[in-house]
Amino acid sequence: MVRFCCPADLSRPSRRLTRSLRSALRRRALSSAAFAIVLASIPSITSADSWPQFRGPRGDGIVTEGNPPVEFGEDNNRTWKTELAGKAWSSPVIADGTIWLTSAVEIIPSEEERLELLKKTENTERQFKQLAIAKSIELKVFAVDFETGELKQTIELATIEQPDAIHSLNSYASPTPVIDGERLICHFGTFGTFCLDRASGELIWQRTLPLKHAVGPGSSPIIHNEKVILIQDGMERQYVIALNAKTGSTEWETNRPPMDAPTGDQKKAYCTPIAITDSNGREQLLCMGSQWMVSYNSETGEEFWRLYHGKGFSVVPRPIFDGEAVYFATGFGKPQLWAARVDGTGDVTESHVLWAVKKSIPAKPSPVLVDGLIYLVDDNGVASCIDREDGSNVWSKRLGGKFSASPILAAGRIYFCNHSGEVFVIKPGTECDIKVTNQVEGQIMASPAVIGDALILRTDTALYRFDR
Repeated sequence: MVRFCCPADLSRPSRRLTRSLRSALRRRALSSAAFAIVLASIPSITSADSWPQFRGPRGDGIVTEGNPPVEFGEDNNRTWKTELAGKAWSSPVIADGTIWLTSAVEIIPSEEERLELLKKTENTERQFKQLAIAKSIELKVFAVDFETGELKQTIELATIEQPDAIHSLNSYASPTPVIDGERLICHFGTFGTFCLDRASGELIWQRTLPLKHAVGPGSSPIIHNEKVILIQDGMERQYVIALNAKTGSTEWETNRPPMDAPTGDQKKAYCTPIAITDSNGREQLLCMGSQWMVSYNSETGEEFWRLYHGKGFSVVPRPIFDGEAVYFATGFGKPQLWAARVDGTGDVTESHVLWAVKKSIPAKPSPVLVDGLIYLVDDNGVASCIDREDGSNVWSKRLGGKFSASPILAAGRIYFCNHSGEVFVIKPGTECDIKVTNQVEGQIMASPAVIGDALILRTDTALYRFDR
């Protein structure tokens, strides 16, 4: 991977030039011609640099190269800031100098209209307070220039009239898109799945897979062996489906294991799958769901093994894998973190569980694994470090605030982002070493991305690029 030069790698004139460019970008004061001349004088990304899916190239929040800034803010190390229309918690994906983002522009009802719309749903009046609903939504894709922050293209995908209600903390565009070569796959749950040509922006194929999410979509797609893998765990039905990445046709479809739950509300889930290869050479899709963690044959959808984790539901955190074991959170209710071997067959509940931790486990943010230690932050702002070997707690520390975004590790530092726009930068280790707390405007629900020495951060209103 080609890496950005950090300030220490640049000559003094180059560093001055870079700072001048950033200052000009903030003021939007450069002419196009002048900007082109200056831009040619500083490092830029190549097609080798990409952040293609939720949680990055490896899907686990690990940045293998690059050195993003430790300190940043509205007036500190900010290269550019671009306002974005709509409401979306999906994370940015990046390739070939373009940042891609999905969004949903809502036509907001009045309070009277909102209540009337909610009365037409299957929700009870008791649930109305925690729900949001739009009169209609416009599903869009934004293409933003990585270097300048310029909004290069807005692609209109679909208009949905009277969409389902969602949770007030969710959005209609929460699943993160995925880049597959020249294609961009954008998934909006029950509202549609769209495949675009990245070069032209043209629609290649579209599928609609109806589902009762109850509180809106959440599971992001992944690409594996030319297949789009989607977890479809809704209220009325729970299944995993593989679509042909080129055509959108169904390759296979597999129902989830039976669940012991009084209502569909405790059967739904919003997790993103991971693809692994076990010690036996089997290519597995690990698809976490309510009550069960399940492994599927990536080619056929046949089940390899299943593990019962209890009554957890509405699972969000993406699992992580270390080559031998999978580590996964069990969802809402009373979240736990489990570790299990992946080399089994059939029901492995009694044979392959390594340990389970029951305290300060997130229902939404995913964990990150560094040098044998698992780092996570729960929804209420308590960060923890857990030993991978036995699940023992190494340390816990209250950071403060509410959390939904998943952390990333870059240049030996972990970045945790909360709803209030605070970004805590922590040095991994056996003690909680908070290096700095940064602040940006707006609410952070999307997980950050890193390309070279640039940190890309999405808030509820804008997209940022920060550099050292």
